[in-house]
This record gives sequence, C-alpha cells and structure tokens, in this order.
Amino acid sequence: MRWAALYARSRQLPVAFTALLVATAGLWFLTRDSWSALPVVLTLTSAVAVAAIGLSGQDADLDRSAALPWPVRRFAHLALIGVVAGALVLGVQELGSSAVAGWIIVRDAAGLAGLAGLAATIAGGQFGWTLPLAWAAVAPFVPNDGSTASRVLAWLLQPPATPAATWTAAILAATGAVVYVTWGGRR
Repeated sequence: MRWAALYARSRQLPVAFTALLVATAGLWFLTRDSWSALPVVLTLTSAVAVAAIGLSGQDADLDRSAALPWPVRRFAHLALIGVVAGALVLGVQELGSSAVAGWIIVRDAAGLAGLAGLAATIAGGQFGWTLPLAWAAVAPFVPNDGSTASRVLAWLLQPPATPAATWTAAILAATGAVVYVTWGGRR
C-alpha cells in the first residue's frame, strides 16, 4: 500500500470527507432559501471542523520519527481542508438562487483552516475543530459598532472589502499553517 493511502487511512480522511460532504449538503439544503453570510459561516465551520479531527495520527511518536518529512504533508493536509471546504461551499451555493461573494468564502475557509491548525497544535488533532467552532459561535454576537476590534472579532461575517477581516483571516491562516507544519498535532 502506498504512503498516501496509509496516511489517508491513519488520518481518517475517507470518513472526514464523507462527513464534510454530508454536513455541507445538509446545511445548504436546510438554508437554501435564506442563503447568506451566516449559513455560509455555519457550513464552512462544520466542513472544516469535521475534516480537522484527522490533523494528528494515533501515534505521535511515529509521526515525529518517520523517515519521510512531515512538514510538506502537514501543510498539504491543512491546505486541502481549506480548499475542499471552500470549493464545496462555492459549489453548493451555485445550486440556489442566492449566492455569497466568492471572496468571502475563500477568506473564511483559509482563516478557519488556520484556526484548525492552531487548535490541533495546541490541543491535539482530535480537537482541531474547537477554535473554528468557538470563533464561529462568537462572531454572530459581536456588536457591529464599526470599530476595528468588532471587525476583527466578527471577521467571518464581514463584507469582502473589509481590510480588517481580510488581514485577520490571512494572519490566522498563515499562523495556523506555520505552527501546525512546524510542530504538528499535540500529543
């Protein structure tokens, strides 16, 4: 068996991909008539959350002592989570009559994937879902007073031309990727 197949099985990628498809299709089906930024955030968060549980293997010592370099695989895995989640949301929204700007979906998918990488590094891969879910749970309740702090805290729900939201997503994506690629999932 090739290393890619073994990696996919050890990280539960087939199950995660199936759950990602079901979560995305289910949430779109429930909100297709009222598709807006909030259902997009819920759909992206659920997609990233179910895929993030595989950000660490069952044996941390084996991961750290493997003969093959892990940083490239870690980056590919984290990037794949963001790309697949974003692509699925972009695809399903085309089935309905209303659509959210593609830039918002790309920005949010990248930022949520970075949060998943941070959570996996801090708490372990099985808890990679925690930070994306926590931020998505708080963002709708941040008062929209126009301040930079509120735009940063609610970056998931900001319009596409909001620099604070874009920078927040970019910083979270880059930080999460660097931290996860460097250290991997916590033991």
